[in-house]
Amino acid sequence: MEKEEKKQFRYGLLGKDISYSFSKGYFAEKFEALGLKNHGYENFDIPKIEILVQLLKHEENLKGFNVTIPYKEAVLPYLSEIDTDAEKIGAVNTVQFTEQGLKGYNTDAYGFQRSLEPFLKEQHTNALVLGTGGASKAILFVLKRLGIETTSVSRSPDSGQIGYAILDEAIIRAHQLIINSTPLGTYPNIEDKPPIPYKFISKDHLLFDVIYNPAKTAFLREGESQGATGCNGLRMLELQAEKAWEIWNGS
Repeated sequence: MEKEEKKQFRYGLLGKDISYSFSKGYFAEKFEALGLKNHGYENFDIPKIEILVQLLKHEENLKGFNVTIPYKEAVLPYLSEIDTDAEKIGAVNTVQFTEQGLKGYNTDAYGFQRSLEPFLKEQHTNALVLGTGGASKAILFVLKRLGIETTSVSRSPDSGQIGYAILDEAIIRAHQLIINSTPLGTYPNIEDKPPIPYKFISKDHLLFDVIYNPAKTAFLREGESQGATGCNGLRMLELQAEKAWEIWNGS
């Protein structure tokens, strides 16, 4: 059997423990559908961000890459330029190779907004954002742009945030949009879920989970059992991937 020829145009996903990701398969299908036989996409699963420098030296024909947990913020010092929105957000999930060096973008914000908007109703004026990592930053940016008041929930709350322990009926009832930006519930740990009092969720609630594998997380199942509407992160993934592809191709 002939050795497979190295792709001339290569892209990938930078992260840690990312075997669960659908991105590689998504772009493989895209390249096949477009007849781009000389394009490839692969996972760059690295244990620490410092390895990025070494990776870039050895990866030939790399034209761009996506960034996922836990490196959306850690990648910033390695960039020569940051897009305006990404700079405001403080996190990057798409990196483009330019003549000046690496340029960072945040296409999560685009994907999140486009996937959330069809589900919003008049009561969704206040949101609880579970988690304060890199993924939450794009979410907070979009919610502010949409005029939705937000409260961030953290295991170790800083100023302006609250902890999970104080979540009660009044807080849950007052925030009828609840967004999970944490990795809790991602395959293979599919029974994990954020520790919130699900019994106070109602049919007026909308639960959005950035996780897409599994398609229905324990977080969404709990909410839907209380009559809430649920939405996973698959459409967000697809939309942000398409926006990343536009950036890489300069379109």
